[in-house]
Amino acid sequence: MQQQADRIVSSESEELILVDERDVEIGHIDKSSAHDADGLLHRAFSLFIFDHDGRLLMQQRSASKRLWPCYWSNSCCSHPRRGETMQKATARRLQDELNIEAELEFVYKFTYQASYGERGAENELCWVYLGRTADRILANNHEIAATRSLTAAELQEEIDSDPAQFTPWFKLEWQRLVNEHRATLEKYARLRADDDQA
Repeated sequence: MQQQADRIVSSESEELILVDERDVEIGHIDKSSAHDADGLLHRAFSLFIFDHDGRLLMQQRSASKRLWPCYWSNSCCSHPRRGETMQKATARRLQDELNIEAELEFVYKFTYQASYGERGAENELCWVYLGRTADRILANNHEIAATRSLTAAELQEEIDSDPAQFTPWFKLEWQRLVNEHRATLEKYARLRADDDQA
């Protein structure tokens, strides 16, 4: 289904899912309040979408974002809404932000907290997925300032040389994928030393 590139797809009033450290649902809260002060732990997801050449689709967050505006991050990050399954939420957000579909593979969950000055914080129990698409990208300009695709080697070089341009969760997720889930990552990013992609 085609989407307009300027469609508003999120709201600070939408209800997110509060969880405990075991990812058990314990309540709901509006998105704005979930990110106030040090943040309240809520369920989230991060998607790493690759093309058939093993390049990762990266997005630069919109300048209008409350947290980490204009930072580079992975393909898509968001939250399931109240009453929404992760499968439905990830498919919805890929359409809303990028106008694509992708078959996703769940890899791991983790918790993290990161503050962005006085503007608030992320405090998330995040599900990390890998996927691949051949669809043409149509970025939603309310959510995304720019997109680009990088090989694993190009990405690692940028992280090493200028880590400040990337969101904190993305750097944590990428290094854990490389260090702890390399075999799974290789199916998408082609990280093998004998592969000219890396």
